[in-house]
Amino acid sequence: MSLPDSLFESTEAIAISYDGLTAPKISAKGEDDLAQAIIQLALTHKVPVYENAELVSWLSQLDLGDEIPRQLYQVIAEILAFVYHLEGRTPDNN
Repeated sequence: MSLPDSLFESTEAIAISYDGLTAPKISAKGEDDLAQAIIQLALTHKVPVYENAELVSWLSQLDLGDEIPRQLYQVIAEILAFVYHLEGRTPDNN
């Protein structure tokens, strides 16, 4: 699967993991070629990709394994809720 043209312009990428028990965490981050590899890996594994330069700017200040700060809970929750909706997941059927 090749990357859509709009994603080729991304110079940074952040991956977030969420286990439902603790706050979401930074699970991968990179710039340039590494960013493209992160995006390609996500697309290959059918992981939704959300593009938001301002959010990446905030999250790029964190280290791998760091929990996202409380100030970003709302925006991350909205993104996760949308991803869950795309996957047909609900709170009852995770």
